[in-house]
Amino acid sequence: MTGPPLTTPDGRYLVVRGRLWRCSDPGLTPERRDELTRELMRARRDKQTAMRREDRERREDARARVDAAKRALGERGPVWWSDGAPDLTRHLARTTPYADWYASLAEAPEPPEPSPAPERSPAPGHDPDAPVPSSSGSSRRA
Repeated sequence: MTGPPLTTPDGRYLVVRGRLWRCSDPGLTPERRDELTRELMRARRDKQTAMRREDRERREDARARVDAAKRALGERGPVWWSDGAPDLTRHLARTTPYADWYASLAEAPEPPEPSPAPERSPAPGHDPDAPVPSSSGSSRRA
């Protein structure tokens, strides 16, 4: 099970495999965000279907709908913040102003590894080196 996605302290980016991806505009109402997310997912499904059917026209239409939904969500196009900070989407976190914050995450203690399963001893009376019968009637070593 995975936890919530890693988000920069200012809430502008998700971090996926060390790379920054712009979050949706927090100024959107939950209802509007849900509506746009549903449209984004529908457009992605339509694009996939068009690609499987090799329907170029429908694929391009679906791609345009994906782009429109992502722009409306604030994940593409002009940034939704107003402090003049650049858009760092697709940059590696370690090469951005978030580098110190990101490096500090690696320094945090990791949860302990789960203990290995204990070795199981053979059932009483079972010889692990005994021949195992096969479906062909011959025997082989385990």
